[in-house]
Amino acid sequence: ACHAGLRALQLNECSTGLVAGVNLMFAPGVGTSFAIAGMTSARGRSHTFDARADGYARGEACGGVTMRRSDGAIGVLGSAVRQDGRSASLTAPNGQAQQGLLVAALQAAGTSAALLGLDEAHGTGTALGDPPEAGALAEVHGGATQRATPLGVGAAKASVGHGEAVSGQIGVLRAC
Repeated sequence: ACHAGLRALQLNECSTGLVAGVNLMFAPGVGTSFAIAGMTSARGRSHTFDARADGYARGEACGGVTMRRSDGAIGVLGSAVRQDGRSASLTAPNGQAQQGLLVAALQAAGTSAALLGLDEAHGTGTALGDPPEAGALAEVHGGATQRATPLGVGAAKASVGHGEAVSGQIGVLRAC
């Protein structure tokens, strides 16, 4: 939704856009099935990019952002949306596809990775998901020897849980 709103602003299809998301957990069976599948944390907390990563914690969330032009400018420079590519399963990420998404977003923004100071990561807190994401970030943003300043990497899931349908919106709000 944020990507579509930004594109509409860039193409002058609108002057203001409202992007919102909500995730409420009404059906306990969903959480139970995720736990049985080993997707959620036995500790009840997402330990993003941490050796303790054992799954994610589900969370309820609501967030909204008004997007508009300010003096002809848009504060968000670029965005990209991609499918995660081929992988072993629904929950197994594809590191190369993640790299492609990061590169596409940088190209859309007309900037380079070296100029960014923060990446709000997906950061599930799983041993399956975090390493490919960290690898994609390192590949695109470069290591400490390739950057003038360190890249801050955060993930809202470690603080508020995985808002599932609204997790991207939470990341946008946190980064703003």
